[in-house]
Amino acid sequence: MPEEQSQTTMAVDELQAIIQRCQILEESDFRGEDFNLFQVAGQKCLEDGYAAQLLEVIQNEKNKVIIKNMGWNLISPLVRCILAYKQEDDKQEHCLKILDQLVQLCNPKELFLGLLEQIEQTSGEQVCPTVMLLLQPLQTVLLKLQNKKAYSVGLSLAMIMNQLTPLPVPYTKQQIQEDKLGLCRCCNAVVDFAKPFVNEVVKNMEKSSEYNDMELKEELLKFCMKSLKYPLLTAHLEQLEGIEEHPFRHFATEIIDILQDIRELMPLVFIHHKGRRSYWENQEFEDIERKNSADSLACLSYLMFVQHFGINCFPMVFSPSYLLQCNMTHIEVLLNRTEESMLSKGLDLFESCLLRMEDNSLSHQYLEFRDFINVPQDLVKVMTLCPMEYLRKKSLNMLQLFIDKFDAEGKYTLFRCLLKTSNHAGVQGYIIQKIKDQIHLSLTKAHDNVWFTGHHLISLLDLVLFLPEGAETDLLQNSDRIMASLNLLRYLVIKDCESENQTGVWTILAKIEKNFLKPLHVGLNMSKAHYEAEIKNKRENRRDANNSNTVCSLTVSEEKMPAMTTEMQLQLLYL
Repeated sequence: MPEEQSQTTMAVDELQAIIQRCQILEESDFRGEDFNLFQVAGQKCLEDGYAAQLLEVIQNEKNKVIIKNMGWNLISPLVRCILAYKQEDDKQEHCLKILDQLVQLCNPKELFLGLLEQIEQTSGEQVCPTVMLLLQPLQTVLLKLQNKKAYSVGLSLAMIMNQLTPLPVPYTKQQIQEDKLGLCRCCNAVVDFAKPFVNEVVKNMEKSSEYNDMELKEELLKFCMKSLKYPLLTAHLEQLEGIEEHPFRHFATEIIDILQDIRELMPLVFIHHKGRRSYWENQEFEDIERKNSADSLACLSYLMFVQHFGINCFPMVFSPSYLLQCNMTHIEVLLNRTEESMLSKGLDLFESCLLRMEDNSLSHQYLEFRDFINVPQDLVKVMTLCPMEYLRKKSLNMLQLFIDKFDAEGKYTLFRCLLKTSNHAGVQGYIIQKIKDQIHLSLTKAHDNVWFTGHHLISLLDLVLFLPEGAETDLLQNSDRIMASLNLLRYLVIKDCESENQTGVWTILAKIEKNFLKPLHVGLNMSKAHYEAEIKNKRENRRDANNSNTVCSLTVSEEKMPAMTTEMQLQLLYL
């Protein structure tokens, strides 16, 4: 007999010997040693490629009690073998049949723990294949459980989502089509896994309007909230040409449908600000949960108001200003992130809310809400710090749109706030230009606008027509602000003649001269003297510099630029 056949016979014979010994024992007489021997022998049969023989043993009616008690121990080696074999391999087919038999025969509680353990232990590229393999068996086992079903369903969904979360979410069209790790397919498979339990909750709610068994419903709600944060908050959810059914759009639709079915969609959209009951005594854990919840709710609002998922069940009775108020918290959450997908979602949600409103219709009283002050400041951060040009441009457009929606007092208050909080000269120059536009409207309209004329305007000009550090202000750094201020002052003295003095600027000219024009004049002279001295110094040292080939180096964004000769430095100083 060949050595290989001998080893094979030994593995099968060992298994048969253990089976025969256990067949004569009562179920209560099974010992720990029996479990271990069965697991080792079964594993050896699988690893040696003799799944067919193991399948015969499991299908034998005489072994039903043994498999019921011991079969779950084979889950780990069984999963390894199924994933290792190619799809067309007969051995894989035998292993899949074994798995199906174990699901039918084993103790549900023990098999549940065995399946969950396999999901917990997987990592990296094996996560999605393992989860996809075990979802159907796990669902079947959960449906058999009588006690603690809600807890077990929640534990399963939480474990699956925790394993998926570290995986990168496909973002580009090519990444979504390739689905290299299988995440797109896996997410939608998880939704199918949850559907029987959703149906159970729906059925129970239909039976009684006072549905009190909230545990399973709460577990499904937790799953939906986790799904909103990952992968949907990160995913690209716009329609993509060439992809007939976008997997993440389909996933989003399913999550919204679950929330609607369990009657949690509208409460999440509108009642969340009242706060949900906390389950944590530890403040750190509670803060983490609150942050995760904020991310999920922001994504939910984006799905509804931008992508219009679930909009068919949305009551069309709310005013645009109320919808904006409800969404400002979510917009702030998204704009405080640095990831492209989240920033773009925040800007899109903001745009969607603002476009519902008429210009000049938003009351200044909304600026009493913290979010209405924080969001424009967040827009400024994106405008000045975001490395992606299209997001910077969109942020500027959204700031302008936001300003347009306010009444005159709201615009006035917002301008004051942004001038005080923004340290970016370009942004300050932009705001000063917007102030000039409002003054122009006030002077050309038939009725006076008290907020951009008279004493209100004078108070605003105190923030505009001054140098932050007097004559020592860095004029180059603040050039955008200074030029906009000078342009505004020129406009005022030309447009508003001294005899009418609607703006009040003629009343404070002496103050403007003292606090702005005179320090600016001194600062310009100081700068001029500084550059003249630099030019003189370069000229005197030109010969020495040429002899020694002295150059000036410059680094921009950690990239070294071409060296500047002394002649080039002189040309720059003349500019």
